[in-house]
Amino acid sequence: MRAPATSVDSAIWRRQGVTVGKRLVPEETAVAFSYDGGTYAVMMATPQNLEDFALGFSLTEGLVSSAADIRQLDIVEHDNGIELRMWLVEPPAAALSERRRHLAGPTGCGLCGIESLEEAVRVVPRNEDEAATFAPAEIMQALEALSPHQELNRQTRAVHAAAFWRPGAGLVAVREDVGRHNALDKLAGALMTSAAPIRGGMVLLTSRVSVEMVQKTAVIGAPLIVAVSAPTALAVRTAEAAGITLAAIARSDGFELFTQPQRIKETGKETETNVA
Repeated sequence: MRAPATSVDSAIWRRQGVTVGKRLVPEETAVAFSYDGGTYAVMMATPQNLEDFALGFSLTEGLVSSAADIRQLDIVEHDNGIELRMWLVEPPAAALSERRRHLAGPTGCGLCGIESLEEAVRVVPRNEDEAATFAPAEIMQALEALSPHQELNRQTRAVHAAAFWRPGAGLVAVREDVGRHNALDKLAGALMTSAAPIRGGMVLLTSRVSVEMVQKTAVIGAPLIVAVSAPTALAVRTAEAAGITLAAIARSDGFELFTQPQRIKETGKETETNVA
């Protein structure tokens, strides 16, 4: 399998002058998702955690509801990319044949190929986890725990991360990718095969919060999104409608709450980190 990063030559300019050096940069590979013999989507992505990517993308696209809906998954390398070749059980296979479409999504593009305005702003599941509460200190603890586990970003300084954190368990899983949507899909796939409960946990994002990041989190089922950058206005409206608490512009000294603030309370306890 291809390495997620490659060393390249670079000319390093500093005030003292120019030197020749090396830099590790992330790979960006065309990844095709095919179902029952037909291509559904092609995304530019980092070639790692591809099984998670296949599962999570299938879930957040609404093609499957669990890993059991995929009866076979083959990862096939080609000269010009990688194919995630899947076969679905019935009835998901029949449902797919009714909505099959082709799209090509460049890095950072989350809604390319959508066929209607209704699909772009589709209704998402509402999170009814009213029992889930988080202390501000827990949010800060989760953010602090994330950075040391961003191994590919530490090497390249060029990829996004999506992570899942639970009180009492700490970081459950972290996934990285050149595309922020891809990182969240990979996280969704990792959680599909994990025994970790989704209720009562938070999704952590090292990116801005677009509407699709909220839509994907709603499908995952997490009641809280914490992001280091700001949300879009549509993301705020969608999070409110989905019953998701949205905390963004999260830094070492605090964060801003945009929706469903009742989940953030001065309670909670310190937790350990156990990352998959």
